[in-house]
Amino acid sequence: MKARRILSMDGGGIRGLVTCRWLAGVEDVLRDAGKPGLLAGFDLLAGSSTGAIIACGLGIGLSPTDMAALYREHAPTIFPGIANRLWSRAGRLLTQGPSAPKYDARGLEKVLRKVFGDTTLGESKLPLMVTSYDTISRKPVIFKSFKASHAGLPMWEVCRASSAAPTYFPAHAMTVEGRKRALIDGGVVANNPTACAIAEALRKDARADKPRDLVVLSVGSGEHTRSIDLASAREWGPLEWAVPIIDVLFDGNSESVDYIARHLVGDAYFRMQVELRIGMDDLDDVSATNMAALEATARDYLLQPATRRQLRKLAALL
Repeated sequence: MKARRILSMDGGGIRGLVTCRWLAGVEDVLRDAGKPGLLAGFDLLAGSSTGAIIACGLGIGLSPTDMAALYREHAPTIFPGIANRLWSRAGRLLTQGPSAPKYDARGLEKVLRKVFGDTTLGESKLPLMVTSYDTISRKPVIFKSFKASHAGLPMWEVCRASSAAPTYFPAHAMTVEGRKRALIDGGVVANNPTACAIAEALRKDARADKPRDLVVLSVGSGEHTRSIDLASAREWGPLEWAVPIIDVLFDGNSESVDYIARHLVGDAYFRMQVELRIGMDDLDDVSATNMAALEATARDYLLQPATRRQLRKLAALL
C-alpha cells in the first residue's frame, strides 16, 4: 500500500462541522492549484470519533460540503434536546441507573445507518484507519479498511464504535476478529490519530522509510479555551471531574500528537486548528446559534493570510 500522503481528522462531536468546512477550503485551494479533488490528493485517511465519521464519508465519495450538510441536517437527531433526553433517560432508569449516558445513541445509529447503509469498511475508495478502544480487553482497536479481518465490518458500526464518547453515548457491542468487544470513543486512544497514521504509513510504504518522506495534513475541530482554575483542579473529586475529564484527555492527547508529528515530519506537516470561544467548545451544542458560530469560525480561519499560505504550500506538495 502506498501511503506517503496522509489526511488525519480529530474527534470533537458537533465540532466536526468545523473540520468539514476546513476540508472544503483545502479542496478549493487544490482546485485553484490545478490539482484533482481531495481524495486524489491523499493515500491514507485516518479519523477518530467525529473525525472517523468524516473520514468514512470521504471514503465512500462524499465531499466535505456534503458532510457539512449532513452535520447541519442530522445534528438534532444525534444530540436530541432536553425533552427527548429526559424521556429516554426515564426509560433507561431501571436498566442503566441514574448515571446513564446522556444520550441513548439511537439517533446516532439511525443517522449512521442512513449515511453508510450496507457499505463495509473494505469498500472505502482510499485506505482508511479508524480508532476505538475495547473496554473488555483494555486495548486499542485500530480498524483498517485494508486489513482482511476488518474489511467486511459494516462501516456504520465502525463509526458508532469510534464515536461512543464516555458519559455521552453507551459503548458499542461488536464482534471484531472473533472476539466480543465493548467499544468506546477513539479519542480515548488518539483523539488526534495522526501519529497512528504516520506509523502505519512508515510500515506499509517502502518509499517512506523515514517520517520526513511524508506529507501530512492533520485537521482539528477547534480546541477548548475555558480553563479549570487551581481551586477546582485541587478540590474536585470523581463527580466533578466526570464530564470535564473527557475534554481534558481528548485535548491533551491531541496536543501531544501534534508535538510528536511536527517534530517527526518537519516542514511537510500541516496542522489546522483554532481556539474556540468559551461556549462554542461543547461536543453536543447543536443550537442554531452555536452551529452558525462554528461555521463562521471555520470561515474566518480559512481567510487568514497564514492559513492561505499554509494551504498553498500543502497544495504544491500534493
